[in-house]
Amino acid sequence: MSRFRGSVCKLCRREGSKLFLKGARCYTDKCAIDRRAYAPGQHGQSRSKISNYGLHLREKQKIRRLYGVQEKQFHSYFVEADRIKGVTGSNLLILLEKRLDNIVYRMGFSSSRAEARQLVRHGHVLVNGNRVDIPSYSVKAGDVISLKEKSRDIARVKDSVSNAEARGIPAWLELNQNDYTGVVKAIPVRDDLPTPLQEQLVVEYYSR
Repeated sequence: MSRFRGSVCKLCRREGSKLFLKGARCYTDKCAIDRRAYAPGQHGQSRSKISNYGLHLREKQKIRRLYGVQEKQFHSYFVEADRIKGVTGSNLLILLEKRLDNIVYRMGFSSSRAEARQLVRHGHVLVNGNRVDIPSYSVKAGDVISLKEKSRDIARVKDSVSNAEARGIPAWLELNQNDYTGVVKAIPVRDDLPTPLQEQLVVEYYSR
């Protein structure tokens, strides 16, 4: 399945919540879901009541689109989360949070996860001093994430890092804005993830 190429603002409107797919625009009054808080399309304002299956499907799609992974990859994460000891739903979110592209976004090196994926794929990101160009790379506690020296002069990177503190950096991550370096202080737990997600619905979706 190919990656979605349309307006990402439509994805937020379809899921009924901010997925922060548009970067800095999502924090302004130009955000599409703030201006038109209903599903896109001709019948977006007159959709009938959602079914139980639809409720589970929408939550699965929301989480998948939030982290920017494809269906097959998302299901693989679920299978892995189910094998790990603990609560499957929480395990799933933690696995997604440990992705390198998500860490780059959370630290503030980019204004969106899509932008973070591009930085990683183009070789701008270093993990413990070594270049890693795999967005799905799973980080560990203690890993040092940094940008190559030449990459620090990219205008969008500079803007994003300067606004990182205002957007908020999770307590389990640490950012040094002066040398464009961050540290994964610890692997997050479910309470560290403030995004209002109902991951249990995803578990029920795949368990039906």
